[in-house]
Amino acid sequence: MVKESKYNKEQYTEWFNAMLLMRRFEEKSAQLYGQQKIKGFCHLYIGQEAVVAGTMSAIQKDDRIITAYRDHAHALGCGISANAVMAELYGKSTGCSKGKGGSMHLFSKEHNFFGGHGIVGGQIPLGAGMALADQYRGGKQITICYMGDGAVRQGALHETFNMAMLWKLPVIFVCENNGYAMGTSVERTTNMLEIYKIGLGYDMPSKLVNGMAVETVHEAIVDAAKHCRDGKGPVFLEIKTYRYKGHSMSDPAKYRTKEEVEGFKQQDPLEAVRAVLMSNKYLSEKEIEEIETRIEKEVSDSVEFAENSPYPDHADIYSDVYVENDYPFIIQ
Repeated sequence: MVKESKYNKEQYTEWFNAMLLMRRFEEKSAQLYGQQKIKGFCHLYIGQEAVVAGTMSAIQKDDRIITAYRDHAHALGCGISANAVMAELYGKSTGCSKGKGGSMHLFSKEHNFFGGHGIVGGQIPLGAGMALADQYRGGKQITICYMGDGAVRQGALHETFNMAMLWKLPVIFVCENNGYAMGTSVERTTNMLEIYKIGLGYDMPSKLVNGMAVETVHEAIVDAAKHCRDGKGPVFLEIKTYRYKGHSMSDPAKYRTKEEVEGFKQQDPLEAVRAVLMSNKYLSEKEIEEIETRIEKEVSDSVEFAENSPYPDHADIYSDVYVENDYPFIIQ
């Protein structure tokens, strides 16, 4: 059965390419973690790809992105190369954070990607601050500030929401609600299961979005971005999604039933896009296989790049700690 859509072949092909790269990159990361090539913490995005893909197709290139520690897909979505992301996971000097950030602290000013933050909820006031800076400079950029469903329990969110509404900051707050803060379900942490309603207490436009469909994410971000660019202030979106893996690579996810996971796998956003491409004859099976082959090579090449890259020099531990500048009122 053909699924009718107002989006064309080019848009679905773009989404498929983006989501497939995120999926294959994360699958390879899991494999490499098991081989102890990647160490430390590692949080995978498998199942949630439609959230980033739908966002990136709806915003401008100079808009800002900031998120928490489940950040590989966000970095790739912003245009950071698979090479630079994989090298960072390896802790190599060619990584996007020079090998100092690792999985949780990806960063690229060039691509307007401002982290990867390991402190739960710590990125929320930072996102508002970025939006304030753009507002002060008179720009039309907006900031997309992602958080998990666990982060909305932090007091910093409420302080930030209050100030963002007071100052009408151009920021879209996105709660990626995958149902579990680490291993604790939303139902066990709050009486308010409809997280988006938190924003209503500040008169902030707030909405629930289906994060398992890239089209609905795209449409919600388009509307929210216009609201922000028109000077009307922030928007809060609760995007309901699902992660197919545990909270991190050390999490066996025994708190979920197999039936629950399998039920969400039937809603796989990547396979939904593939189905549209096939059913509408936008791409042939051979063309899809060619994309698969190209993406797999891109990921494979990123591993080779990371393997062959050098570790940071020991002396580099002292660099990038403070900002170097010529302002006279800053103590050197």
